[in-house]
Amino acid sequence: MIRHEQRKQLHHYIIHDLAVKSLQQDYVAIEKLKMKAVYLPLFDGLLKEIRNETFKSKNLLQKQKIRVVSMTRIDEFFSDLHVTTAGNDEVFRYANQALKTQVEHLINSYINHGESHSK
Repeated sequence: MIRHEQRKQLHHYIIHDLAVKSLQQDYVAIEKLKMKAVYLPLFDGLLKEIRNETFKSKNLLQKQKIRVVSMTRIDEFFSDLHVTTAGNDEVFRYANQALKTQVEHLINSYINHGESHSK
């Protein structure tokens, strides 16, 4: 069973991982802009920072023998996160809109404040 603190770490990882995936999808659109020479370095820096935090979070979870198996979209409103631990498999349900909002807030905080996000 995943403890509260581990669940917070898992959520931290998921939000960062989703942010990386979203930015990677948007990267293709940025490459097509006329001002891509201005935007791409900013995007690259943002991706690098968030990827580093994602990597750290994943390693923290691995040390605790927690691994994300998959995230499955149930419908337009919910997704299930399948997680395996030492001896247990668990499923957590997330609201898609809540995930999207949290990813947007995370990216905005990196852009606007350059805050450290290694909570």
